[in-house]
Amino acid sequence: MTAEAGLPDTLRDLPGWAPDAVELADLELLLAGVYRPLTGFLGSFDAAMVIAGGRLADGTPWPVPVTLAVPKELTAHERLVLQDPEGVPLAVLKVTEAWQDPTSQGWRLAGPLEPLRSPAHGPFHSLRRRPDELDPVDGPAAPAEGGRAAGNRLCVATREPLHRKQLGQIRQVAEQLGAQVLVLPLLSGEHDESLVRALLGVRKELPEGTRIVPVPLPPRGDHERDLLLRAHVAAAYGATHLLAEQEMEGTAIPVVVPEPWAYDADVEIWRPVARIEPDHVQAELTAERLGELLDAGEPVPDWFTPPAVAAELARARPPKHSRGVTVFFTGLSGSGKSTVARGLADALVERGGRTVTLLDGDVVRRMLSAGLTFSKADRDLNIRRIGFVAAEITRHGGVAICAPIAPYAATRAEVRRMVSAAGDFILVHVSTPLEECERRDRKGLYAKARAGQIPEFTGISDPYEVPDDADLVLDTSAMAPDEAVGRVLELMVAGGWLRTE
Repeated sequence: MTAEAGLPDTLRDLPGWAPDAVELADLELLLAGVYRPLTGFLGSFDAAMVIAGGRLADGTPWPVPVTLAVPKELTAHERLVLQDPEGVPLAVLKVTEAWQDPTSQGWRLAGPLEPLRSPAHGPFHSLRRRPDELDPVDGPAAPAEGGRAAGNRLCVATREPLHRKQLGQIRQVAEQLGAQVLVLPLLSGEHDESLVRALLGVRKELPEGTRIVPVPLPPRGDHERDLLLRAHVAAAYGATHLLAEQEMEGTAIPVVVPEPWAYDADVEIWRPVARIEPDHVQAELTAERLGELLDAGEPVPDWFTPPAVAAELARARPPKHSRGVTVFFTGLSGSGKSTVARGLADALVERGGRTVTLLDGDVVRRMLSAGLTFSKADRDLNIRRIGFVAAEITRHGGVAICAPIAPYAATRAEVRRMVSAAGDFILVHVSTPLEECERRDRKGLYAKARAGQIPEFTGISDPYEVPDDADLVLDTSAMAPDEAVGRVLELMVAGGWLRTE
């Protein structure tokens, strides 16, 4: 973990570390001055005070703990080079405290940061700006009706696209405040590109002079703390007001809650509810109904959202019958999962219309995971590698069929999260009893395990954690392989991933 080239000679021998996604976002915002007064990662006392009361140890309001997790072996160093996922050095952490998190028992490092270069990872980086790169107000804000003073900046910090209702509310509030509008797409790693494209697509429907500045800010803690953090980030970018759906005290800048709007079916426009006859209010499209339309490949109605947003929604969430999906089989050695997986792959290829990749346990072991042992750590790494490849196949619209033993619930959950960020995930537990698996033991593995020749063998000397979140359970001692394959196909048809033949 030594820092790579590209550093001054005095820093090249320092250890290097790549933070996780949330910590990397925190690092970028710390370096950009967005998190002022913070100048680095928090120590144990500050973090505890923030969690307990929303304030730093000196009493300064701060909503979320900003900490850096590291392996224990890095806690002995006085300085650490922090890198992005590609190994590019971003900053040097001057360690002032190494501490153990009482909730997770993981190790943390605290201290100020010395910037090395601006982060350059992530989509739409050319749109990103430091707070000091924005003028106090870009251009004069027109005085609002009622004589209010100009010079306000209204911030819309969002993780979701803006539909026609929100666009109307933003225009109304901006006019009332005489404010320039600043839209901060809050990037979290999932569908970031689609979010920014959707916001750029409606720029013409926002007030003139609106700025769109992507900010890396994954969701943090509960909704209340998340809103407090949004307000702090908005204030750092010079906003005087934050548009939000609920009022809250103690925010860095005032929160403005827009008046309710609805679609007037009589005149076919969105406008304030107070101006609509009650029997002309058309019910809004719910998130559930929107998801159903996208899953079925049906068009999103124009009255609800502009075409540019509808196109990005469809791109981010394709119809289920063309969306990438991973079918992940798990079960004991000899349970029949490989046989069913191969049968499913053949059946899908025969149907046509989908790209199918089979990641079977033994084949993966020889190629993707060659050199790994059967220790718990290496078995987990094997499953993570399978999950990574499956997620990439899923991301590009393919069907990945995986058939490892995958005995541990935590690792299966990690793979589910990995794949679900790219598409859909189906977990199939092949629950064939241990006795039947031993009877089928063509390779003699169970006999060797019972004789002590194979340590940590799943089902004998190492546990198999039965899934409680399986989408389908198959016992191949009670059904033929063709029937088991048919059950999976039925599930995929019922779920919309396959069309009915």
